[in-house]
Amino acid sequence: MHAHQRAFPFFRFQGTHREIGRQFGEACAELIHRHRDLAQARLQARHGITPERAVAKAARFRDAVLREAPFFDEEIQGIAEGAGLSLSEAYLLQLRAELAVVPDTGQPAEPADECTTFVALAGTTADGVPMIGQNADLPPFYREIGVVVELVPDDAPAVLMLTPAGQVSYIGINDRGMGVFANYITCDGWRVGFPRYLLSRLALTYESVDDAIARLSRVHRASSRNLIMLDRHGNAADLETTPTRMGRLAPDDGLLVHANHFVAPELLDAERSTGSHLENSRARHAQMQRLLDARRGQLSVAVMQDIMRNREGAPNALCRWPEDDAERDVMTFASVIAQPTQGQMWVAVGPPDQHPYHHYAFTQP
Repeated sequence: MHAHQRAFPFFRFQGTHREIGRQFGEACAELIHRHRDLAQARLQARHGITPERAVAKAARFRDAVLREAPFFDEEIQGIAEGAGLSLSEAYLLQLRAELAVVPDTGQPAEPADECTTFVALAGTTADGVPMIGQNADLPPFYREIGVVVELVPDDAPAVLMLTPAGQVSYIGINDRGMGVFANYITCDGWRVGFPRYLLSRLALTYESVDDAIARLSRVHRASSRNLIMLDRHGNAADLETTPTRMGRLAPDDGLLVHANHFVAPELLDAERSTGSHLENSRARHAQMQRLLDARRGQLSVAVMQDIMRNREGAPNALCRWPEDDAERDVMTFASVIAQPTQGQMWVAVGPPDQHPYHHYAFTQP
């Protein structure tokens, strides 16, 4: 089954945020340049946005980052210096859907059905260790530019993340027992503000789900994002956000599942996903719920790997192949299963039914 023993490259960066960014930029310069080129090419091919226009649009998001979490700006500056990019190009790497918004509607130009996430609390797992994770679905090129990074800032919790090269935040855990993963959701009202990708790592600067949600509620958000969170106290929540509203979902009998549609009753009116995208999301959500329920009390890392590899119902499967839907340009580019209280996670290059999971943990100082 595992013809290719591929793994994402692993890097550890430590110091001030500027130093971490510079180390990231230097170590991953080639991948970062490829990320920029591929992202710009896709914006131009799919949405007619030239590289010059994309970079100019990206620069407009900097003020919100400086206002909300200046440490991110320090890292982005460092990445630009280390990789030899302009600051605006480095900002472009932190944004994707926000750069292709339909004028006047504030709706993303692409209705997306990307990513399936889960939390399994202690009572549902075989060994009593809670888990969180996701199948991360993006355009196939992300498989070529993904990295696993351990970031150890002087003034904040260390984080272990899977992220595209040059992107300072995507999905992962911190060394205080918190895990934060994320899904795409579609609504109106997208605007210039704090980029959605940065929300997960902002949450990982906290030690509890409640503190993280309190902070996220005060952010001038650019776009919609679903965040699923688990802390070391065994608290878990799913937070659906639009730029101006939030809905919180609690675990149901120790399990929490999300895909790419709104579930919180107070946000159902925000939904703008339709047709096959909405159908795909609902199918994956139901499938993940069903598979977790079936193994309740026996869930382990190995069992979760089997679940994440599930191809039932393709093309609306948890594990998505690029050829499932050529039009859609989406595949499971990576799969991540984490035990935040143990400081460890398992990451497979996607699709995970074709690649092994590799183990990552915080390096002891």
